[in-house]
Amino acid sequence: MKKIKQIKGLLIGAIAMTSVTFFQSCEIDIPLQDRYTEEAIWSDPTTAELYVNGLYAEFKKFQFGLFPNLGYDNATDALSDIMKYTSTTAGNGTVNILVSGANQFSAGSVGLNYWDSGYERIRRVNEFLYGVKNKSVLSDEQKLKYEAEARFVRGYAYFWLVRIHGSVILFDNIEQYESKDNPRSSEDDCWNFIAADFAFAAEHLDKTNLPGRATKGAAYGMLARAWIYAASIAENDRKQFNSDPLTGIPQEKALAYYTNAMNAANEVVALANEGLYALDPNFASIFTNKNTKEAIFRVDFSAPQITHQYDLGFAPPGDAPGNALVYGVPTAELVDEFEMADGTQFSWSNPAHSANPYADREPRFYATVLYHGAEWKGRTLNLMESSSEGFIQYGSMGDPKRTVSGYYAKKMLDPQNTNFVVNKSTQSWIELRYAEVLLILAEAQAGTNQLDDAVGTINQLRGERGLPDVYANTKQDVMALVEHERKVELAFEGHRFWDLRRWRKAHIVLNDVRFTGHKYNGTEYEVVSVDNVDRGFTGALYYLPIPEAEDQRNDALDQIKGW
Repeated sequence: MKKIKQIKGLLIGAIAMTSVTFFQSCEIDIPLQDRYTEEAIWSDPTTAELYVNGLYAEFKKFQFGLFPNLGYDNATDALSDIMKYTSTTAGNGTVNILVSGANQFSAGSVGLNYWDSGYERIRRVNEFLYGVKNKSVLSDEQKLKYEAEARFVRGYAYFWLVRIHGSVILFDNIEQYESKDNPRSSEDDCWNFIAADFAFAAEHLDKTNLPGRATKGAAYGMLARAWIYAASIAENDRKQFNSDPLTGIPQEKALAYYTNAMNAANEVVALANEGLYALDPNFASIFTNKNTKEAIFRVDFSAPQITHQYDLGFAPPGDAPGNALVYGVPTAELVDEFEMADGTQFSWSNPAHSANPYADREPRFYATVLYHGAEWKGRTLNLMESSSEGFIQYGSMGDPKRTVSGYYAKKMLDPQNTNFVVNKSTQSWIELRYAEVLLILAEAQAGTNQLDDAVGTINQLRGERGLPDVYANTKQDVMALVEHERKVELAFEGHRFWDLRRWRKAHIVLNDVRFTGHKYNGTEYEVVSVDNVDRGFTGALYYLPIPEAEDQRNDALDQIKGW
């Protein structure tokens, strides 16, 4: 009897390995040509490289704001106040069904379910780690590098599981899989586990910035992201929303975790000072320029084999008549957040602003939003209701494939791709960029009461975006600046919904409310609702339930309280 591993094939660098048992005669032992024995896998550095390459497929599950089994690109931002999905039908409009009320979530139908997928990846990582440590003939240096990359991926998978559920099962080695019954760990232990993975990766990875591969800067950036989540939950949760003994983080740990986030972010800043990263002076080009120094960790695409369809999903209908899908559009709540060019707050109550609302706005506005009268791909957009790509009332059609807010999302569209129906799209997905690290740093500095430093970090970002300095001298006011900058700077990059949750503001911002848009009637802009029912977000949604099937088959696993 010989234990063998079968390589089932490659898809975008991914490799899946499954164990099988094969019986052979004692007299004849012919190696199978379509399979690798376990010994062959770990004696061949090339095969080990293929395995670790395959682990990176996890990042594609969340590219462009995707969430597994939930709608399409930008799905999680459409759970927040900055984007509205246009469809009312299941599938295209599943996001709208979820935001229509907290009762759409249950243990039987979680709504945001990454459990099975995440734990499948974690198991593959742990199998790989066991093989690298115990069976491979790789050099010690190669073993450390592969372990660092694998733990980077494992930390990312756990990051998603913990931001959804808080308290989950931690698997550190393959021996744990010998039992089907494994309990949850505390949320505090979970965040520390994630941080340990990213810290190990940061210690043992190279500085060289390689697209699609973990590096020292990417690991430190992810470490900073993990610690800022843990710190903000420790500060803001305070066991107000859930009585489960394993969820929440002791409030007294907030200062230490903010300090950890600050230290990790400063490691990335140090690498930037060496020339590896920098804020890009051209905000609009960040998302289509594969050479931008702002990208710390990104997923690249290359036609014709490896492409995506972001443009098809979000471009105005005139870009591809009869084919554009228009999954989601910006809300007025996002559009109004962008400042005037001189740094003053935009207001519809200001006669000068309302008379010409899209003039003299900050540079990020013009890179993020398409509006009535905007120039785009050689035409002036007419978004009046009578136009073929103009406003349509939400709910009047199941899949309108037009704007329901009076705006289209411009950010990340490729202005040079004029035939994306045929060519599809190849702009990179930037999972982590330098601007986010600076915003994490500013938030961590505010959390440790280094308010002047926090404002200085914010102004560093604003200066590169062509905006004047801001000032604040209280923690509350500094955090308001952080929230504003994250909402505007990181729009459509998959952060807003999760930010509102970790700050414990989602039950305030996303509950019992209808978001809006602006319809131009030829003479003025009317405020219109982009929702036909009130949205619902209750405190229970800060810790989503574990899928019921998993709870039933694991005798050591108890459901999160409240579900």
